Formats: sequence, C-alpha cells, structure tokens
Amino acid sequence: MNHLKFDFPFVIFSILVAILGAIIGMQIIVTLGITPNTSIIGALVAILIARIPMQIFYRYKSLENQNLIQTTISSATFGAANSLLIPIGLPFVLGRPDLIIPMLIGAGIALIIDAIILYRVFDSKLFGANETWPPGVATAEALKAGDQGGKKAKYLGIGIAGGVAGAWAGIPMSAFGVAFIGNIWALSMFGIGLLIKGYSLPVFNVDLDQYYIPHGMMIGAGVVALAQFIITITKDRKARLNDQAVATSEDVGNTRTARDVSRAFGFGYVAFVVGALIVALIGGLITELSLGQLILFLVFAAFAALATQIIVGVAAMHSGWFPAFAVTLISLIIGMLLGFPPIALAFLVGYTAATGPAFADMGYDLKSGTLIRDTKDMKVELYGRKMQLKSAMIGFTVAIVMVGLFHNVFFSQDLVPPVDRVYAATIEAGITGNTGRYLLMWAIPGALIQLIGGPKRQMGILFATGLLITFPLAGWAVISGIVIRLLILKLKGPQAEATMYTTAAGFIAGDALYSFFNAVWKAR
Repeated sequence: MNHLKFDFPFVIFSILVAILGAIIGMQIIVTLGITPNTSIIGALVAILIARIPMQIFYRYKSLENQNLIQTTISSATFGAANSLLIPIGLPFVLGRPDLIIPMLIGAGIALIIDAIILYRVFDSKLFGANETWPPGVATAEALKAGDQGGKKAKYLGIGIAGGVAGAWAGIPMSAFGVAFIGNIWALSMFGIGLLIKGYSLPVFNVDLDQYYIPHGMMIGAGVVALAQFIITITKDRKARLNDQAVATSEDVGNTRTARDVSRAFGFGYVAFVVGALIVALIGGLITELSLGQLILFLVFAAFAALATQIIVGVAAMHSGWFPAFAVTLISLIIGMLLGFPPIALAFLVGYTAATGPAFADMGYDLKSGTLIRDTKDMKVELYGRKMQLKSAMIGFTVAIVMVGLFHNVFFSQDLVPPVDRVYAATIEAGITGNTGRYLLMWAIPGALIQLIGGPKRQMGILFATGLLITFPLAGWAVISGIVIRLLILKLKGPQAEATMYTTAAGFIAGDALYSFFNAVWKAR
C-alpha cells in the first residue's frame, strides 16, 4: 500500500479531475435536473491515463490509485450538483438571494458530515460491504477488466454494448442490470412500486401523489426501518455484554461493529444539530423563530438529515437508485405540518437535500474500493478506505469552492435545478387540511410491509422508492431482469452467477456511459 500516497502531484491531479467533475455536475443538474453517475467516467479516465507512456502517469497503473481518482471525480460531481447547487437554488427561486451563502455554508457542513458518517458505518451489519451497491460493482468491474483483459473484459464489454444499445432504445439498463445482482425480494418490491406508480394515473386514473400515498408509505417504512436499526444495535450490545458476541453477533466478518454504528450516528446527530444551529445563526432564523420553534427546528432538522441519509442509503445500497428529492419533500411536508415559517422551511429543505446523495455516492465508491482491494487483511482494507475518504474530501472541497465561485453564472441566466421550483411552489402553496390524514393513513401499510420484510430485505423502503419514481419502463426492466436471472440460475446453476455479475455490471456501466454523454450533448 506504499504506492497510495497523497503527494503534491497526486493532489494537484485530483483537484483537476474534481474541477472537471464539479463543472459537469453543475451544468447537467441545471439543464436536465439529473446527475449521471460519473464514477464510470472517472474509472475510464484513470484507465486511459495509466496508458500514457510518461513516468509521471505510471503510478496510475495501480488499480487502487485509479479507484482514488474515480472517487474524487464522483464526489465532486454529486457534491456540487445534488448536495450544494440544489440547496442554494431554493433561496434564489424564493427571491432571497441574500440567503444563498448561508445556505451554501449549511449545505457544505451537512455534506461533510454525511460522508464521514458513511465512512464510519460502511461494512457494518446495517450497511454491509457485501451488499449490492450496484454502481460500485460496475466501477470495480470496469477497472478490473481494463487491468486483466480476458474473459472478464469480454463479458463486461458485451454488457457495456448491451447497456449502451438498450439505453439508446430508451430502456433503463441500469435497472435491468441491478436485477441480476441485488436482493431479489427488495428489487421485486422496487419493480412493483415502479409499475404501480407508472400506470396508476394513465390506466386507473388515480394520482398517487394527490393522496400522498408514496410519501405516507415512505414515512411508515422509514419509521420502522429506523426502529429496526436501533433494535439491531441494541441486540448486538446485549450480546456483547453477555460475552456471546463471538458466537452470536452478525458483526463477525465486518470491520465495523454495532458500537461503531451507534457512535457514528450519535456523532452524526450532534453534528447535524450544531450545523443546523450555525445555519439558524447566519441565516437570521433567530429573529424569525420563537425559542420553542428554534429548538424544534434544530431537533427536527438534525433528525430529518439523519433519517434522509439512512433511507437514501438503504435504497441506494440495494437498488442503485435513491429517492433523495422525494425524501426531502417528505421532510418539507412534515416541517409545514409543524408550522415552520417559509424561511425556516427553505433552510430545512436545503439542509436535508444536502444529505443522502453524498452518503449513497460514498457507499458506491467504498464498495468499488473493497472489490478492488479484495483483501482479508483488516488493516489494509481500513487504510484503503481512509485513502478514499481523503480523495472524497478533495472532491467535496473543490465542489464547495466551485459552487461558491460560479453559482451566479447559472442563476443570472435563471438556470436552477428544476426540483427547486417544486420545493418553492410547495412552500408558497402551503398544504391542505387532509395532508396529515393521508400521510398517517398510508404510513400504516408502508410500516407493515417494512416490518414483514425485515431489516435485510428492506421491502417497505424499496416499495416506497418505486412509488416515488414515475418510470414504468424501469419497473419492467427490473421485473424482467429478475425473471431472466431466476431462469439462468435454474438452467445453469449457481456457477453462472460470476458471469451474470460481470455482464450485469456492464449493463449498468453502459447505461451510465450513454446517459452521461447524452446529457453532456443536450447540455451544450
């Protein structure tokens, strides 16, 4: 691991690719409203650089260094777009440009806290390194194929070609690929949710959003999921106190224990409260809120940030898709029910929106790193993750600086992330008296589904995730992928899994490549 060094040339190169990632993220989020997965792009850039016949680039022949570069660029892209530009776009849309810098400071704080928490809970029982994290798998497979060649490169290449062709035809190949490597129960519920949402209005003339069905489902599933997390941690502590940890704890094989997780989330909650207080002070909320409202705001903002990252992280871990916009909207609706004034709601939305995407993206990057390192030596694995955290922090820092310097280039042209207009319209319109009743009513089935599926399958969270996304083709892609996967396993047996895995990673990579270059082309 001596070749993993953050010397001056490596840091400078990391900063340069982070600047590229931040520019790409900002440009695409304001024009198309989405941020494509740039981990694959970062991996391909690193692979190409490794083949430049100059001594300065020889170090990039190392897969670990290539993975550090892709970690940097993906962190910068997601950080600049999802975690920073979306939050600061809201005060601009609301006609309060004076609050942009306070919002940027708050979002930057939340972004850093988000990444640190994921780093401290990754490879625990709750966020296992052995879980799917699909984009991380695709990135690792791309790096390995570029290094090894042979059959792995062949099947990955077939998958990439299929992914590009399918994406060109309008088929969400990332959803299709995920179906081959994710938890079948979780993904089945995800696919069913996508189909129900996609056809509820055109076929049955029922607008699920009008009755807050997806939002209520996610609230119910989210509450149960949080309770399951707490119960899991509590059980593990009791087992350790009874000296049964070695025999009974499911932490065996994990580098992070239940104690690590409880400490990480404990630190996270306190840090989020402090961050919310800083936002309240510099944003002038002290004069807007009474003492009771201020305390409620701090407690709820921290809770919403923590809950968002857990829900988004679980969805991303199992499906590669995360409903960050929808979960933030849920926090906004609850904040409105609590009676917060518009300015406090704007800060609540920005603060919550900053968490989640970074948590998910960091999970993808660490999954990729785990597959690249492929070691049973805990010290080597933890050292590698620490290096990835450094790379991510370079990406996030560059993202904060780039957004601070250049956000006005976009805002002066009235270019803001489209989702900000949805948040602003919701704040300005208020909510009807039936909203709370609908949320409570639909929270019950969401809670029951999550309870039945248990903490491993996360059926409630994934079902609600599907209900929050209007993309029926993705539902068909997931369901058909699961059916094909089961048929292949029945005909070929478990030995077919390795080939399926690599090919599926190709589908995800091909979809990401096509989506990225198509988005860049449209954003010109």
